[in-house]
Amino acid sequence: QVQLVESGGGLVQVGGSLRLSCAASGLTFSRYTMGWFRQAPGKEREFVAAIGWSGGSTYYSDSVKGRFTISSDNAKSTVYLQMNSLKPEDTAVYYCAGRIGQPRVVANEYEYWGQGTQVTVSS
Repeated sequence: QVQLVESGGGLVQVGGSLRLSCAASGLTFSRYTMGWFRQAPGKEREFVAAIGWSGGSTYYSDSVKGRFTISSDNAKSTVYLQMNSLKPEDTAVYYCAGRIGQPRVVANEYEYWGQGTQVTVSS
């Protein structure tokens, strides 16, 4: 039974930082890619970042590259998203997702999803 649980969301001011965490259980971590997606009201779910637990490859959307950093800690079965220089456009529900195999940027390529955590950036 795969379970992903996000935490760390909240309300921050423009230019501030947040660190999201996603604790995973029920999977073989070395075989899975973990990703972060976000969805703002009225918009489609958007790729943010992904990391492979095998190989160490990371991917970012153009809108967050240079501001966000994805990382993982296999000992803690946790993936993180460090978000810096936050903008109002970053306001969304952020979802942790997992899939077996290589990183993907399309949401429907991921089999497992967390419940989401709200990130609100005040303007």
